[in-house]
Amino acid sequence: MLPVQEVQELAPFLPYAGVPCSTPDIRAMLAEAIQAADWVGVPISRAPTFQGLLFPVLRHFGIDWSRLKLTSSTINYSLHQSGLVLPLLQGRRVLLIGSQAPELAALLHNRGIHVTGIIGSVEGVMDIPKVMQQTAEHAFDIALVAAGIPAVILCRRIAGELGKVALDFGHLADKLVTGELQL
Repeated sequence: MLPVQEVQELAPFLPYAGVPCSTPDIRAMLAEAIQAADWVGVPISRAPTFQGLLFPVLRHFGIDWSRLKLTSSTINYSLHQSGLVLPLLQGRRVLLIGSQAPELAALLHNRGIHVTGIIGSVEGVMDIPKVMQQTAEHAFDIALVAAGIPAVILCRRIAGELGKVALDFGHLADKLVTGELQL
């Protein structure tokens, strides 16, 4: 959709978010994940690289946005702000995926949440097959995935291939671990 140089200027965070360089394969995986997702988070920001790019991208990949179940891309924060994170997790076996997983597990355990597994590292989109293999080895009811852009693909694959609930937990994991936000 955009020239490589423009992407690098507008989105220098992409390598940190798990996509060192965009490829047709990565774009296809993301498009499939969006098209097959139960819910799709839409950015509220009308910045050029957020909502301003979403609808042209959907058109490019032939995805009819009116057939998608849409929510805010910050639904994770809305769940937290509404006090629904702990009730959502209570009585369920929780798998945590992402760099903050060990610390988040301790916080959740202290609040009575049964964390059954931790996958603490996702090194970009190339790690998705390895993470999926590790995920399949755990018994869980819901996975909280905080792994940048790969989380989009992981959540869809966890739901589709393993029949489990998966939520892109995003930077909420960081904010809980640092104490910026409280459970």
